[in-house]
Formats: sequence, C-alpha cells, structure tokens
Amino acid sequence: MKGSSLNTHLGSITINNEVIAQYAGTVAVECFGIVGMAGVSVKDGLVRLLKKDNITRGINVSVENNKLVLDFHVIVAYGVSINAVAENLTSNVKYKVEEFMGVKVEKINIFVEGVRVID
Repeated sequence: MKGSSLNTHLGSITINNEVIAQYAGTVAVECFGIVGMAGVSVKDGLVRLLKKDNITRGINVSVENNKLVLDFHVIVAYGVSINAVAENLTSNVKYKVEEFMGVKVEKINIFVEGVRVID
C-alpha cells in the first residue's frame, strides 16, 4: 500500500494515497473555474473529463521528505484567468489538505489539459 505515514505519541498512522487524492480532488472541483479533473490517455493522447467517481485518476500523490507533492490534471472553464484559477486551486488545496492530513504540502503542480465552455 502506498501511503503517507505520521508518527504520533500513540503510534504510527498510514493514510493511503488514494484517500489523499480523493480528498484533494473533491476540494479542487469546488474551486472557481475548475470544470473537472482530466484523464489523459498516453496511448492515444486523448484528454477526457472524468466523472466524480473517477476523480482520483486526474491526481498523482507522492511523498518527498515527509511532505506531499500533488499533481493535478484539470480542465478549466472557458473565459477565466488560468493564473487566477491556479492560484485559487493551490491555496485552497494546500490549506485544506494540510488541515485534514496534518502533513505539509511541499508542492502542487497543475497541468491544464483542456478548456470547456460551461452551460
């Protein structure tokens, strides 16, 4: 099991990376300007919008020096500032994941895979 470990006075706590990705993805989708997470097919080079039950496929979680590194593959709304969306996503996810996990977020990488018009 790949996960992040916390050592406390009561023992060790290991959290699966899938749980971290699910929580971070839920926070990300709530951010202004984010349409959803993107699934990228390396074989075909196609990008598709992921449904809420597959949200973790658009997020990679890794641990470096006991700190989290999160990679987001997102689709943004047409007409919004990508820079503003990225800053909003970074600050919201960093704050909420650190509060939820108790582990520092070292880096958040955002890959904009597409733009969609929202109805």
